[in-house]
Amino acid sequence: NVFVQVGVAVQYRVVTESAYDAWYRLTSPTSQIQAYVFDVIRSTIPRMELDQAFESKDDIAHSVLESLQQVMKDYGYSIVNTLVTDLAPDTKVKASMNEINAARRLKEAASHQAEADKVRQVKAAEADAEARYLSGLGVARQRKAIVKGLQASVSEFSSEVEGADPKDVMDILLLSQYFDTLSTVGANSLILEHDPATVANLQQQVGVSFMAKRQDLLS
Repeated sequence: NVFVQVGVAVQYRVVTESAYDAWYRLTSPTSQIQAYVFDVIRSTIPRMELDQAFESKDDIAHSVLESLQQVMKDYGYSIVNTLVTDLAPDTKVKASMNEINAARRLKEAASHQAEADKVRQVKAAEADAEARYLSGLGVARQRKAIVKGLQASVSEFSSEVEGADPKDVMDILLLSQYFDTLSTVGANSLILEHDPATVANLQQQVGVSFMAKRQDLLS
């Protein structure tokens, strides 16, 4: 239970036909109206929880209006309207309510922030997966284009140069790729041991690998 200060505004007027009663039957109509307002408030507010009292300001005002209309009509007064203008609990209670609301807001903000982080991480993972897929697709197309280019070069060279076979063309291409590799490595300021027999050894290793793969397929 907490103490609550309730502010109520009452709009009233004198009924013309009952002006005599309004003037002579009550010495202080304001004090009489105030007393009835206090009576209704004291009998209504204690039956409510604090949150319910805040939510029921219109119901409280309506209860005050009904009570005053019935009583003050006999004294020549008409109650036009009643309004609950303020509902203020104790300062400590008000501070506690503010802390509760602040904690609730922080909890909601943390929940929304976590959800936003989750969405960002999911989208980043999806974007990374898509980028890797497109990168792999590009590499596959690049290798496919290289193979087609090599096939076209071997066919053209073999047909235009008399006495040349596909093996000679592959030796030339392999040597060309080897020199390109040396050029790229040299651009990075690396010092590697170079032997002219490296190309022949590389060719032999590739040939052995192809033959072993072929035998595995045939068996």
